[in-house]
Amino acid sequence: MEEASMIPVLPFVSLLALTGAARAEEAPRPIRLNQTGLEASGPKRAVLADPATAPLDWTLLDASGAVVAGGKTRVFGDDAASGEHVHQIDFSAVRKTGDGYRLKVGAAESRPFALKARPDGQLTRAALSFFYQQRASVPIEARFVERPDLARPAGHAPDKATCFDQADERGQVWPGCDYTLDASGGWYDAGDQGKYVVNGGISVWTLVNAYERAAVLKRPGALKALGDGSQALPENANGVPDILDEARFELTFLLAMQVPEGKTLQVPIGKQKPVDGKLVLTAIDAAGMAHQKLADRNWTALPTAPADDRQTRYLYYPTTGATLNLAAVAAQAARVWKPIDPAFAAKCLDAARRAFAAAQAHPDIYAIGPFTGSGGYGDGDLTDEAYWAAAELYATTGEARYEKALRASPLFLASPTAGARPTGDISWGSVGALGTMTLALAPSGLKPAEVAQARANLIASAGKYLGDDLGQGYALPFAGPGYPWGSNSSVLNRVLVLGVAYDFTGEIAYRLGAVDALDYVLGRNPLDRSYVTGFGARPMRHPHHRFWAHQADPAYPEPPAGVLSGGPNSTSMSDPVAKDMKAQCRPQTCWTDDYRAFTQNEVAINWNAPLVWASAFLDDTAR
Repeated sequence: MEEASMIPVLPFVSLLALTGAARAEEAPRPIRLNQTGLEASGPKRAVLADPATAPLDWTLLDASGAVVAGGKTRVFGDDAASGEHVHQIDFSAVRKTGDGYRLKVGAAESRPFALKARPDGQLTRAALSFFYQQRASVPIEARFVERPDLARPAGHAPDKATCFDQADERGQVWPGCDYTLDASGGWYDAGDQGKYVVNGGISVWTLVNAYERAAVLKRPGALKALGDGSQALPENANGVPDILDEARFELTFLLAMQVPEGKTLQVPIGKQKPVDGKLVLTAIDAAGMAHQKLADRNWTALPTAPADDRQTRYLYYPTTGATLNLAAVAAQAARVWKPIDPAFAAKCLDAARRAFAAAQAHPDIYAIGPFTGSGGYGDGDLTDEAYWAAAELYATTGEARYEKALRASPLFLASPTAGARPTGDISWGSVGALGTMTLALAPSGLKPAEVAQARANLIASAGKYLGDDLGQGYALPFAGPGYPWGSNSSVLNRVLVLGVAYDFTGEIAYRLGAVDALDYVLGRNPLDRSYVTGFGARPMRHPHHRFWAHQADPAYPEPPAGVLSGGPNSTSMSDPVAKDMKAQCRPQTCWTDDYRAFTQNEVAINWNAPLVWASAFLDDTAR
C-alpha cells in the first residue's frame, strides 16, 4: 500500500497561512454578505443596516467598475435579533461568474466578492480537518496540517484511567472501581481536553450520516468528496472513505468506554437531589453501560498543550444517556461498515446490542454533577436517546425487539416540529430527530406509508424553518427569541433537516434555506463576521481553546482554518467577557472574538460536525 506521505492530498491553506497571523483586522462594512463568495447560479442576498424607511437604490459593479445590475432594496424594517433597521438586497438574477464584484447603496459599499460556478470544497475539507487536529493520543503531524506550528506531540498517550474515587465538590466520596480502561484515541471535545460519550455520539452520527446519505442516494460527487484520498489524514490511502476513517477514530474511543462484563458499580438512580450534599448510590450490574466521560480532575490552565497536561484523568460513572448514545452510533456504524470492514461492523453491533440491553435494565441513571474539570452533559429526559438507539438498531438488524421499542416510543416518526410529540431542534440533548432521519433514509422493515410519514414530518419541519427565515432581517432559518450557547450549531443543525427535505422532494426552496444558514455563519450577520476561522475577510481568530491559544500566549498557534465558533449567546453569559454584556446586546450581537469568552467563542466537535454536513450537502447539490 502506498505511503500516506506520498498521497497528493494537501492540507487546506487558509488566509492566515498565506498572509501571516499578525495581519491587521479589516474594518466591518455596512453591507453584509457571505464573505467567501456566492454561487453564480444560486441565491444571492445581502443585508444593509440603514434607518431609511423607503427602498433605496442599489447597484452591482463588476471588477472594472461597470454597473451590471441594479434595483431597489426591500425594507425589512426593525429586526429584533440584530437590533437594527435593515434592508435586504436580492441580486440573484446576476449569474455571470467572476471576481471583484461590489454592491453599492449610496455611500455604502461592500468589499469585493466573487460569484463562483460552484463551491470549491475547501470549506468541507477544512471543517473535517478540525477533527484530525482534535485527536487524542497521537501526534498531529506537520504534513497533514496547514502550518508547521499546528503540529504537536501526542497528548494522553496512552489515555488509561480508572473510576473517579475522590471527594466531589459536594464532599461526597465516590467508591471507584476495580478496573482500568484504555480509552486512548478519540477527539478532545472542545476547548478543553475531556472526552465525552454523549457529545461524541451526535458528532460521529452526523459525520457518518453525511456519508450514508451519499451512499443510499447514490451521489457520486459527494462520495468522491468524502472518499479515500480526499482529506489530509494518515489513513487517506487505505481504501476506506476518509470521513469514515475520521469517525472511526472516535468510535474506537466510544467502544472502549463500555463497562466490562461482570462489573458492579455504585451509581445514583433516578432524578435525585442531593440531601445534605450527598446522593444515594446503589450497586448495579453495570456491564454494557458506557461511562459518561474520561476527563481531568480539574480544569487545565489555558493555554496547555495536550502533551503538557499533567492532571490525573478519571472515568466518571456510567449513565443511561451515554449508554444509549453508544448503542445508537455503534448500530449505525455496524450498518455502514458492514460492506467495508465486516469484523469491525460485527464488533460495533455486539457493543450496540449490549448497550441497549443495559440501558433498558437501567433506564434512569442520569448525569448529576458537578465534577470540576469537565463538562456535565446532563440530560433529564432520555426518551429521545432511547428512540434514536432503537431506530438505529432496527434499521441495522430488522429485529422485532427493536421494532417493539421503536413503536412504543412517543417520538415514533416525529421530527423537530411534527408528530405526536415533536422532538425539538437537533442538539446533543435532543437527538430524537436523528432516529427519524435514519428511518426516512436507510432501508428497513417499516411499511412504505410509515417511511412516507417520517419524510413528511421532516419536510414539515423544514417548511417551518423556511418560515423562520422569512421572519428574520438577516434571512436565516432560525428564530430566537434568545440565541443559546452554541447558536451557530443550532443554525447549522437545521440544515440537516432542510437538506433531507430537499433530497426527498427536489424542491429548491429547501436548499435555498440551507444556503441562507451558511451565508449567516460566513458573514451575513450584524457583526459582519465569518464565524469560521480562515474563511472570509473577518474570520474568527481567537477561540477558547487550550492549544490554539495565540491570543493568550504568543508561543501557542492561532487556530487552523475551518473551525466554527459557538457564536452569539444571549442566554448563558457566565464567562468574564460575556457577563459584562448582559442586557447590553441584542441576541445576534452577543459575541466577542476573545479566548476568554468560553460561552461565546469556544469550539466543539458537535458544532463542527453539522458544518461538515452542511458544507458537503451544498457542495453536492450545487447546480
